[in-house]
Amino acid sequence: MRTFIAIELPEEIETILSRIQDELKQTQADVKWVKPENIHLTLKFLGEIEQDLVKQICSILQELAQKNCIFSLFLSNLGVFPKPQYPRVIWIGVTNHQAVAEIAKDLEKQMIKIGLPAETRPFSTHITLGRVRSGLNRRALVEKIELLNNNLSSSPQPEFKVPHLTLFKSTLTPRGPIYEVISSYPLKSLLT
Repeated sequence: MRTFIAIELPEEIETILSRIQDELKQTQADVKWVKPENIHLTLKFLGEIEQDLVKQICSILQELAQKNCIFSLFLSNLGVFPKPQYPRVIWIGVTNHQAVAEIAKDLEKQMIKIGLPAETRPFSTHITLGRVRSGLNRRALVEKIELLNNNLSSSPQPEFKVPHLTLFKSTLTPRGPIYEVISSYPLKSLLT
């Protein structure tokens, strides 16, 4: 089964990100947008894994969740991978990403221990909003991102809590991926 580990976003953050996508859609750029209900912050893409590994992964996530406290993230600026001249992925960053990076680092070590391949690229804390399919209206898209970043930097950054880590199953369909929660692991309360 195709799986990944992620941080789910609250509905109010999905709504904000949907509005940002709507602004970017005005450029008529050729982008495959992530459905708002599918937007998440990926900690580790596992790809196709055997069913017998799921139990081990769940155990690792349980342990990781028990040693990390609930924390807050703030939406920050928009960006693109690999570079503005040739955007392939449109994303929004978060501040206080050190907490996410630490969890991702621990997760990576544990996944290697159970035989999953190491990530070839360094971890980058971001939330994917869309994937650019062609160069159509690329310049307008990049200019709109710059304009939105100016607006975002002059307004309060939306905050959200990260209460749990989630293991997802991803089923690819002609209409886009369908994500199903396999299991979710609550982080420690700050009060305990």
